[in-house]
Amino acid sequence: MMRVATIDIGTNTVLLLIAEATTEGLVAIEEAATVTRLGQGVDRTRVLHPDAVDRTCACLTDYAARIRVSKVDRVAVVGTSAMRDAAGSARVLELVESRIGTSVQVISGREEARLMVAGAVSGLKLHDAPLVAFDVGGGSTEIVRRQRGRDGQVSLDYFESFDVGSVRLTERHPLSDPPLDRELDATRASAAAAFASVPVRAQGHQTLGTAGTVTTLAAISLGLQTYDGSRVHGYTMSTRELERVVGVLSTTSLAERKKIPGMHPGRADIIVAGGIVVLAVLRRLEATEIRVSDRGLRWGLAEELVATA
Repeated sequence: MMRVATIDIGTNTVLLLIAEATTEGLVAIEEAATVTRLGQGVDRTRVLHPDAVDRTCACLTDYAARIRVSKVDRVAVVGTSAMRDAAGSARVLELVESRIGTSVQVISGREEARLMVAGAVSGLKLHDAPLVAFDVGGGSTEIVRRQRGRDGQVSLDYFESFDVGSVRLTERHPLSDPPLDRELDATRASAAAAFASVPVRAQGHQTLGTAGTVTTLAAISLGLQTYDGSRVHGYTMSTRELERVVGVLSTTSLAERKKIPGMHPGRADIIVAGGIVVLAVLRRLEATEIRVSDRGLRWGLAEELVATA
């Protein structure tokens, strides 16, 4: 059986998937998520911060060792928003080449969107159901609509990447501790404006959300003391429940936020802005609920590695 590994170098988190191809589809052998905040300050400077590069290189060194131990047949590494938007990635590129033996593909926002939806539906038995999927990352948000045409063929008829995410919005609109109402209002207005051009609506479509902000909000809703991807994957939250969770997060201090069951400490400082982005997307789509996917780009990339072997 083929074994593959994929790494998604994101603006906030670096994700690893090691999976095996079976007759039932891909099965995860190992998964890891490490907050390195590669996009620290990128929205302002357009240059990767040396400390962020150090954290990311340390993480990738660890992942390289795990991949070696797992003896994978194929490996792929992609960089997304922070690496698209900023200079200073030479050390990251060189490390991946030397330690993992492949080059980093810095993918476009549209390519990120395409791989995201391919991975997000994995294991949810959505088959060819019409859906609108979105991924709120640290630096960007991707929105994709999958439709069935008059000829019966299923295709992506809308996919776009937006230059706003949990890290980027936090840096554009710094919040007090705890946040002030006027600061929250400004952040909400900024998020709503970012998605004003989205033409699609969710009526008649499953709304699917993925990536760390969405899964963290789901884990908080579920009250998970320890993150459990099997409980998060496929969990359905109403927009009203999301508003409740984001409301609680928006009225607590950073120290209190870190103690909330389901909260990853590395996301506590950006989760309010991230939650505001999620709600802005849902309101623009006029969606009343969201189904959560614990999978995303790394899974779509792994599916491609197997399919093209």
